[in-house]
Amino acid sequence: MPVVDMHTHFLPKQWPDLAAKFSAEPSSNPWPSMRHTEPGKAMLMLGDKDFRPVYEACWDPAVRLAEMDRDNIDIQIMSATPILFAYAKKAEQAHYCAQLFNDLALDICSHDSNRLKALAQVPLQDIDKSCEEVSRAAKNGHVGVQIGNHVGDKNLDDEGLVTFLQHCASENISVLVHPWDMLGGDRMPKYMLQWLVAMPAETQLSILSLILSGAFERISKDLKICFAHGGGSFAFQLGRVDNAWKHRDIVRQDCPNIPSSYCDRFYVDSAVFSDDSLQLLTNVMGEDRVLLGSDSPFPLGEQRVGTLVRENKVLSEQAKTKILGANSMSFFNL
Repeated sequence: MPVVDMHTHFLPKQWPDLAAKFSAEPSSNPWPSMRHTEPGKAMLMLGDKDFRPVYEACWDPAVRLAEMDRDNIDIQIMSATPILFAYAKKAEQAHYCAQLFNDLALDICSHDSNRLKALAQVPLQDIDKSCEEVSRAAKNGHVGVQIGNHVGDKNLDDEGLVTFLQHCASENISVLVHPWDMLGGDRMPKYMLQWLVAMPAETQLSILSLILSGAFERISKDLKICFAHGGGSFAFQLGRVDNAWKHRDIVRQDCPNIPSSYCDRFYVDSAVFSDDSLQLLTNVMGEDRVLLGSDSPFPLGEQRVGTLVRENKVLSEQAKTKILGANSMSFFNL
């Protein structure tokens, strides 16, 4: 069975100057760009501010493949770095960005299309345009779509977003939900606390939005949806949620079944970075619903992809085979 890393990110080496193209945009809502600093290294910019140092694995397929070979990864599925989503922009601008970055992702994959696959992005603030673009991308070779976990104040239970998820279900397009634009930023300015605290909370919020709102009751069971970073804090807090559902009517008013019963409606990746966390995750979700995901090539990702799963002392060999590749092969229709 091929080993599949389904959660990796890319950045094109270069792209058009979006700030110049859409010059009327206010400086309070800046565009991303790339500033190359030395061979093989660059700084991802947001307006005139440094956002994140990156290196050539983001854009160079030869480097990606070499790192895959080093870690014994057969297939890698890449998705846009969420800063490229453009959800806060005008819909037509975000649509332009989606088409641009989707096509650039396929350019990277064309270096070895058997081993490099891509997820699309869509202008999620406009559901009609999103449905149009995800269908176009699927026909062009994308194996699914990555979406942010919210659009402004709209969580995944928003009726428009539910409509988009149902469209994906009807066209057998797999969905990866990635947290972004994290809550509580003013209280977390240092130490990457937004990524360490708010990001797991954002993901749990997304899952519970679908469960407690009853959205999973309205969406076809054909939907294949996966949440990044092991579902954030969801697995650890599930007992608390079940307890609240049992004892508070305001928790269960729109949710007809106990929250833990919905774990068979979605998937999570394995990017949790400790044996205990991985074991809890597989206990909660089941070994059929955890997919190998590294979050590479970023510093918060797994540095030797697959090590956590391969070296786990508790998981059975059958479970490891599923997590390392079989589950992703099925999820993404590979």
